Amino acid sequence: MTLQEAIVARHSVRQYQEKAIEAGIINRLNEEIALCNQEGNLHIQLVLDEPKAFTGGMVKYGRFVGVRNYLAMVGPKGADEAIGYYGERLVLLAQTLGLNSCWVGLSVGKQPDRYTIAAGEKLHCVVALGYGANQGVQHPMRPMEKFLGTRAASLRRDDLPDWFRRGMEAALLAPTAVHQQKFEFELVDDRTVAAHARFSLVGWAKLDLGIVKYNFEVAAGRENFEWGKASV
Repeated sequence: MTLQEAIVARHSVRQYQEKAIEAGIINRLNEEIALCNQEGNLHIQLVLDEPKAFTGGMVKYGRFVGVRNYLAMVGPKGADEAIGYYGERLVLLAQTLGLNSCWVGLSVGKQPDRYTIAAGEKLHCVVALGYGANQGVQHPMRPMEKFLGTRAASLRRDDLPDWFRRGMEAALLAPTAVHQQKFEFELVDDRTVAAHARFSLVGWAKLDLGIVKYNFEVAAGRENFEWGKASV
């Protein structure tokens, strides 16, 4: 499975089988976690065989069953976008390796003895990992035009570059908190894309932005564009 195929196949899964993750997959995940931490100045950690975080409170209300493995998304305070970006990179890799996943906010029970939070860092969220009892379902797709900046929205869909359309389609498939999709992409010029988070009452918009930007990059092809700021 390619990363682009993983974007389409991956859905949030809350119920998991009692099946341990194979050693080879664990090694591959830890290798990628190390790269993400180095590139993003983060402290993401893979927690294995730890069921306590998902046994009570709002997580139980969210109908999580059988979660024993997760990514502790630890990083500096204010690193929300980087957490989303590199977390999605790990989530899509996990999907290609046959695992399912679900992003979960801080309603989980904290287990500080199973991961490390250094000075100046925080646990932003966690990502449940494992073999799903099902494959989840896709949310209804919203029109692309609702997520475009002024210049991009003024163009006909057929006039948008193919790579930009592919990127937007992938961005719309990205998981966001309560499916809020509070993001906007602008085609600044033929090779420059700007993306920003819109206002959100529920929060998480900056973390969500990192997630959707990674999806956009995978589908658009990083060689086809560069990130920039919208022109004023």
